[in-house]
Amino acid sequence: MAPADAARAIPILPSPNLAETSAFYTGQLGFAATLYEKQRYLIVRRGEMEIHFWHSDDRKLPEVSSCYIRGGEIEALHAEFAARNVHRLSEFTLRPWHMKEFYVWDPHGNLLRFGCEPAQH
Repeated sequence: MAPADAARAIPILPSPNLAETSAFYTGQLGFAATLYEKQRYLIVRRGEMEIHFWHSDDRKLPEVSSCYIRGGEIEALHAEFAARNVHRLSEFTLRPWHMKEFYVWDPHGNLLRFGCEPAQH
């Protein structure tokens, strides 16, 4: 039996501007955000998805950072993001590694990879 508070991995990505990051994730991707200005830290949540951001003055770090979000609701997320006209949204397609995926880049370059097994959609 799984514990009530099962362990899970949560990505922590860099952001040169936490307010801009918060605005993108809430306005474009439908996340709720909590910004801890004094600590220069941001947490965004949507259902079971959770991503943390730390402030970094190095603007190149987000361009080499990413996270992978996997699950059965991915097809619906792509349709929702497409309807919202999310900027830098890729096609939802089967990749050579046998995952159906789409990608979104946030305004600072962090790559969000969303995927599911082809039978899940």
